[in-house]
Amino acid sequence: MSASPFRLDSRTALVTGASGGLGQRFARVLHEAGARLVLTGRDADHPRLVALADELGGLRSGSVESLALDVRDAGSVDALFATLAARDRHVDVLINNAGIATGTPAIALEDEDWNAVLETNLRGPWWLAQRFARACVAKESPGCIVNIGSILGSRVGAGTAPYAAAKAGLVHLTRSLALEWARHGIRVNSLSPGYVLTDINRTFFETPAGQATVNRVPQRRVADPADLDGALLLLASDASSYMTGSDLVIDGGHLCSAL
Repeated sequence: MSASPFRLDSRTALVTGASGGLGQRFARVLHEAGARLVLTGRDADHPRLVALADELGGLRSGSVESLALDVRDAGSVDALFATLAARDRHVDVLINNAGIATGTPAIALEDEDWNAVLETNLRGPWWLAQRFARACVAKESPGCIVNIGSILGSRVGAGTAPYAAAKAGLVHLTRSLALEWARHGIRVNSLSPGYVLTDINRTFFETPAGQATVNRVPQRRVADPADLDGALLLLASDASSYMTGSDLVIDGGHLCSAL
């Protein structure tokens, strides 16, 4: 019997923002599919990052390492890939997950906040994608990039101006890179979730305002992180070998709800 196209055995996946809720979930899903992991965060000693590396490394010895990475710093991105090259560790799958947001109304938004969101959510993923692609081309090896977008890249909400602009840019960057890099065997797709229940927003969704938000979703619920598992594994594996430049939306029908 042939191996499942969803398996990632013998491949290495780099996950940015791996100390956050979605990053932690993505890492577990990829690891369960057989991937070796490079987990990154601004602080390599962050308790959640260390705990995740210990947990997954305990399930399969030598399958996980964690490294410091500030996606807003080109030097940090270059240092990461230099470290991987020195260890003869080639990355096959890049999950551009690190991201931040602000709820400040646009008229009151400070330049510092605007810059931080754009640098983290758009410029950082660009730097990582470019360095990843260069490494793949140098080794004449195929590669796969999954950019984590958002439905706010397609529709907007109050207080989301820099986040929505960055995510819209990330989805369009996905298409541009897919076009240029297909000839190198590098696929570039994006995964755009709707509202996902995390420790950060759990309390909000229990409020009247939060419940009103939920009621605007056709399925009348927000996503559990596990609802993204199948889409992530599809885009990260050979199961999507003929997909590139696609934006896969997982939102309970939110984008097609009535205005």
